Amino acid sequence: MQKIGFIFDLDGVIVDTAKYHYLAWKKLANELGFEFTKEQNEMFKGVSRKRCLEILLEIGNVTASQEQFDAWMVDKNVDYLAYIENMDESEVLPDVPRVLNFLKDNHIPIALGSASKNARPILEKVKLLPFFDSIVDGNNVTKAKPDPEVFLIAAENLGVPSNKCVVFEDAVAGIQAANAAHMISIGIGDQKVLSESKYNFNDFTEIDTDFLSKLLRS
Repeated sequence: MQKIGFIFDLDGVIVDTAKYHYLAWKKLANELGFEFTKEQNEMFKGVSRKRCLEILLEIGNVTASQEQFDAWMVDKNVDYLAYIENMDESEVLPDVPRVLNFLKDNHIPIALGSASKNARPILEKVKLLPFFDSIVDGNNVTKAKPDPEVFLIAAENLGVPSNKCVVFEDAVAGIQAANAAHMISIGIGDQKVLSESKYNFNDFTEIDTDFLSKLLRS
């Protein structure tokens, strides 16, 4: 059997931290004098913090000096960290541990590929860090998805050719990044939104052992 690697996004795939990001961005928007909706927050999926702030300021028609921009980036992250401080295993999305255990039992290398700069502490809080052989996050990359950099680095760290990797993603930009890296893309979420993925499931409860075994043999 040829070696195969599995790469997971974090937000919306392993844990639902999008709600905490939203609260932190909404707090900043309110402080700047405008509203920020959950629908607008959808544009932030899989996007770097810097780009998110750029979009937020565009929404509010707010201009800022570089110094102020950098300060708001820090403020948002401080608020976000406060929200995730009390995260625990209950925040892990359904059946994610079952899939991770299956892969570990079959000695499959596993990586995280996320834009988040807080990936490691989050995985520690929800007690999933030991499952991952490599963590590639916003601290390790210079190009945001849909650029495939994060996934290519993850594949290299796992010692697996990029075309032998499987990626779980909930964002359009993430699916595009996986496809650009010639990896098998699996969308987690709305199939209409993630139409570019090779496979699609609403969540991990729909991913059975037979499907995972087929991936390992492919």
